[in-house]
Amino acid sequence: MQLSTPGPTVGVVGGGQLGRMLGEAAGPLGVEVVALDPTPDCPAAPVVRDQLVGDFDDADGVRELAERADVLTYEIELADPDLLERASEATGTPVHPSPDTLRTIQDKLVQNEWLADAGVPIPEFVRVDDADDLRAAGEELGWPVMLKARRGGYDGRGNVPVEGPGECEGALAEVGAGEAGALAEALVPFERELSVIGAKGADGTATFAVTETIHREEILRESVTPARTSDAVLERAREVAERVLDATEGRGVFGIELFEREGEVLVNEIAPRPHNSGHWTIEGAHASQFDQHLRAVLGWPLAETALRDPTVTANLLGAVERPTEPATLDGVEAILAEPRAHLHWYGKRETRPLRKMGHVTLVGGEGEEEEGRGPSDGSEADTLLSRARDLRSEVTVR
Repeated sequence: MQLSTPGPTVGVVGGGQLGRMLGEAAGPLGVEVVALDPTPDCPAAPVVRDQLVGDFDDADGVRELAERADVLTYEIELADPDLLERASEATGTPVHPSPDTLRTIQDKLVQNEWLADAGVPIPEFVRVDDADDLRAAGEELGWPVMLKARRGGYDGRGNVPVEGPGECEGALAEVGAGEAGALAEALVPFERELSVIGAKGADGTATFAVTETIHREEILRESVTPARTSDAVLERAREVAERVLDATEGRGVFGIELFEREGEVLVNEIAPRPHNSGHWTIEGAHASQFDQHLRAVLGWPLAETALRDPTVTANLLGAVERPTEPATLDGVEAILAEPRAHLHWYGKRETRPLRKMGHVTLVGGEGEEEEGRGPSDGSEADTLLSRARDLRSEVTVR
């Protein structure tokens, strides 16, 4: 393998915070990034070679991106797999992860069927096309159930718990099921939510340490790595993640969201891209999920994934009441003055209620490196999490 200047170019559909962090990771590798995004001067623009302004379903834009790149990838599930496939066929530019993988994951019912066929443990589920189907699903699975729109949901959107048959019509309208339909899943009384960032490369797979994810109002608020659970659950989570990676097509990083229930691990959803729950890897692992994604899609050797030290992240969310306001972050001095704290501001121009605008990462003290290790009593993680929350409370996102 030989590098020259300029180096290989990765075309990314999407230029949000994930595209921005891909651009930041690309520089040290000698990789150039071109992003396609509908927002002029998108968050990724300051750190990538170029931005093409166009919608994710802009056929001409996707074709131009393919013509300028050595490989295509995406940082958002709204990318159009058909356009990616056609652009790849026309230009000879490969797409990773594969358009078929993206198609599968874009439809939650198809995703669940695919996982079940692959022997991956998931909650029980039933297809739902109308209110009568949802009432029947509740009787079959037991009330309450989790209703999910088949398409378009992310960051908790498109999901709603349904307590009983009287809520069916309203719930279907709330998730925006529409003609695409929905599915109902047995509501899992989980002990904690977990995530594994896994990578599939040209010559194998690799997983990062298991992360505990903490949500409120279906929005990820904090992550704790390694997860505060038993060694047996950590190992089981890695095994399930490897099974998911084995079932996927194409190379890249996957965010694998999991439930822990009575020692068992179930897959909740999969993102075929770097994931918010993996932001801790930038400072907490030997190589970040963004470094790993670039290596994977280019067919380069995968990086070391071992945990450096226990690491916590806290998301900085929009705290505004109006639909949009110009973005500001006040009170950052506390974060900047904190040893082992790292501020990430995503460069979005507008704030919306609960919009992810940045995050703060807090890394623990020096310790013996061991993949997937965790403090036996969780005390260090508890302390880090408490301090990260304190730091977040010092800032205001408007």
